[in-house]
Amino acid sequence: MRITICKALFEDANNYVDCLISCWQSAYKGIVPDEFLNNMPTEKNQRIERYKKSLINPDIETYCVINEEKMIGFLCIHKKDGEIWAIYLIEEFCGKGYGKKVLDFAVNELKRIGHKQIFLWVFEENNRARRFYEKNNFYLNGAKREMTYGKPLVQLRYVCDYTE
Repeated sequence: MRITICKALFEDANNYVDCLISCWQSAYKGIVPDEFLNNMPTEKNQRIERYKKSLINPDIETYCVINEEKMIGFLCIHKKDGEIWAIYLIEEFCGKGYGKKVLDFAVNELKRIGHKQIFLWVFEENNRARRFYEKNNFYLNGAKREMTYGKPLVQLRYVCDYTE
């Protein structure tokens, strides 16, 4: 199986939000409270509107990850800051090398526009994601922040430096 990574469009909104909810419900089970995850579908319309607003923000680029004409994940990068905002794949596509392809795409896009350092945030308890980023040359830089998703959660900042 192969994937295609393409710029997100307004008409992708419904599939994007369905994918977002599915990814969050699997990736953050046991990290984010079940009540928050289970209530995500009730906010679908608000999430669709946020998605559409992000598409008109010139600093943000959103991409859909497609396999056999089905959206299996997505990627968001903040071009101005050199930040990877989100990389998500539906559970059945995790651990098969697709995440690496999506990460490489994100890194290459940010390097292409001139970033020498790329960063992202990961929930402290998300050991699977932390191992993935560490395996792919990202390191903890000591920065932390607290976000609330049904309860306060700590996020850790990972950084990767590029000198080429």
